[in-house]
Amino acid sequence: MGAVILRLPFSHQTDRVSFVDALFTATSALCVTGLTVVDTAKDYNFLGQLVILFLIQAGGLGIMTFAALAFQLAGRRMSIQSQAIVSDTLFQRDVAAEFRRAFFTILILTFAIEGLGALLLLTLFLPLMEPGAAVFFALFHSVSAFCNAGFSVHSDNLVAFRDHLGILIIIMVLIVLGGLGYTVLHEIWMRIEDRVRWKRITGISTFSLHARLVMLVTLPLIVGGTLFLLLFGLTDAEVTWCDRIIHALFQSITARTAGFNSLDIGRLPHASLLTLIILMFIGGSPASCAGGIKTTSLAVWLARLRSIFQGKKEIHLLDRRLSEDLVNRVDLLLALAVLWNLAGFMVLCATEAQLPAQALDLLFEQISAFGTVGLSTGISPDLSDLGKLWISATMFVGRLGPLTIAFWIFPRSRVHVSYPKGRVMIG
Repeated sequence: MGAVILRLPFSHQTDRVSFVDALFTATSALCVTGLTVVDTAKDYNFLGQLVILFLIQAGGLGIMTFAALAFQLAGRRMSIQSQAIVSDTLFQRDVAAEFRRAFFTILILTFAIEGLGALLLLTLFLPLMEPGAAVFFALFHSVSAFCNAGFSVHSDNLVAFRDHLGILIIIMVLIVLGGLGYTVLHEIWMRIEDRVRWKRITGISTFSLHARLVMLVTLPLIVGGTLFLLLFGLTDAEVTWCDRIIHALFQSITARTAGFNSLDIGRLPHASLLTLIILMFIGGSPASCAGGIKTTSLAVWLARLRSIFQGKKEIHLLDRRLSEDLVNRVDLLLALAVLWNLAGFMVLCATEAQLPAQALDLLFEQISAFGTVGLSTGISPDLSDLGKLWISATMFVGRLGPLTIAFWIFPRSRVHVSYPKGRVMIG
């Protein structure tokens, strides 16, 4: 539907938008990626940009959120299976007992954060442009940042605002909040309520294992990415150390989830591009607007490696034992993610042989689509139709998750056969 509307003449103001381009844009917006093959600011008019904004918001809230909202508005009770799915997707607690309160808290948090971000951005955009344009710029970028979409209604993304520290800080805060996940935001909100209303009676309850793990992994990734970008270098435009620190921090935050850029990604050194590739592959946190393998999966995988090296059978994380089924799912997720991206890299190498781009540029494009990030070295508009369709499919897989796709295509079945053990040399 988004592709059809974006392809219609009243949505764009040039003849450059083909149906494949409209499909690519709609997929990128709904999957909150941010990759573009046409200029959002110049090729789409105000109506087309509104459609993109709606798709970003829809993708940010998520399909399961809208499904749950439909059940609530219809006044119907959710089935046990549906409650379990929503519980696995959004919450760590009993959905049947607390669903209504938690769900509407999520909606309130989402619109409150986006509204506050838009107001703050508006105060900074007003001196730079006309009031009407400033309002739309503030709202569009606030929603795009919190939903980790990376879309901008400015032709060079945020490069034009690279010297406006306030704008960059607000965008970074919105990206981090959107990448933490609704579960963590909901817990933070509940702790604030506890502190205000019940501190003297019940005290402040501790965060769940999931929330503590997300916050524990997010900060080192942001700091580590910033340090590596400073070490490997940025572009020639960052002259002072202050500029380097600000833009390294901005790209470290946006590379894991959002896809905004305050500098020319195509001019970064190869080592810095590899750093961004790693951050994009990891992505944000579960139940968030981000893609990638997720921060918690990285933590579980590292805990598993530690247990193997220490010769332990059980895997512990933050003084908690992890189930074998959880660890197996992480292993499967990582394997599927690596295989999909290797296959995608080969596909792009075959379909984009006519491009003068280097192999690293194609790998960067593939991982950016899988992580629903949206950063590009500049080759997106020059992709062939087959390349655009593949990137669209990768954005779709990255948004839903390769594990979800695999369980849908290959349903699990019980195995009643036990085979004899075999020995194979490794290493």
